[in-house]
Amino acid sequence: MFNAQYITMKLFRFGVPGKEKPGVLVNNKMLDASGFGEDYGETFLETDGLARLEKWVNANLNALPQVSEGTRIGPCLQRPSKLICVGLNYTKHAFESKMPLPSEPIIFFKSTTALTGPNDGVLIPRNSTKTDYEIELAFVIGKKATYVEEKDAMDYVAGYCLHNDYSERAFQLERNGQWTKGKGCDTFAPLGPYFVTKDEVADFNNLHMWLKVNGQMMQDNNTDDMIFEIPFLVSYISQFMTLLPGDVISTGTPSGVGHGFHPPVYLKPGDVVELGIEGLGEQRQVVRGQ
Repeated sequence: MFNAQYITMKLFRFGVPGKEKPGVLVNNKMLDASGFGEDYGETFLETDGLARLEKWVNANLNALPQVSEGTRIGPCLQRPSKLICVGLNYTKHAFESKMPLPSEPIIFFKSTTALTGPNDGVLIPRNSTKTDYEIELAFVIGKKATYVEEKDAMDYVAGYCLHNDYSERAFQLERNGQWTKGKGCDTFAPLGPYFVTKDEVADFNNLHMWLKVNGQMMQDNNTDDMIFEIPFLVSYISQFMTLLPGDVISTGTPSGVGHGFHPPVYLKPGDVVELGIEGLGEQRQVVRGQ
């Protein structure tokens, strides 16, 4: 039985890209947990890592060094086997996109090479003309899930994190085929800063979420506008594929994306994108050109 209900820590990763170390946020202090000896990924979660980490932190709390201010924060998880996204999963976003409400979840993949830290910046792809932002609530799978019943689905959820599902709309909508072309570009998946265990989130259906561009509020919404909720998504997706510990499922964006304005508002080099979800932390990305 997955025992995440007993864990109340926020996990993060820090250090240079590709060599991140594990950390824990305890009492608003960012602590170096590299002495634990494991990173936050599939093996960690499938071997009851959250419970083991909690025990280790409690035993070593006074000896854990603080992470220096200004240290780079990486993606909050090791690269997962899958980064799955749900399209058009907010009522108002479907309306602004001039698309009908889906009768079943729209599923697509985002390349795991798109993963980056929450403040690393975003790179506009070569030949891009329509790079856009999307604030999203993501959740993390805690144990192997296949053909899960909806009533049992939350047993398979380890926690939550903040995700900016950057999208290149011309690649996504004008180049034929699936949406993946416009979703998987390098730097298009800032994740974190925290992997928040599920018991720290009282109600995932009532979280304030916001995104600003250059200080102007563009998305100011709540997860209560979600069409297909997390238990249903776990069950639904597990009918089509096996979900592994550490897999990330991003639940869709609310209204206010740049593509939905008239005329559309796309990102350009020098823009500053800031976003946050209640209880999950904040991100900040500076947009760069090629």
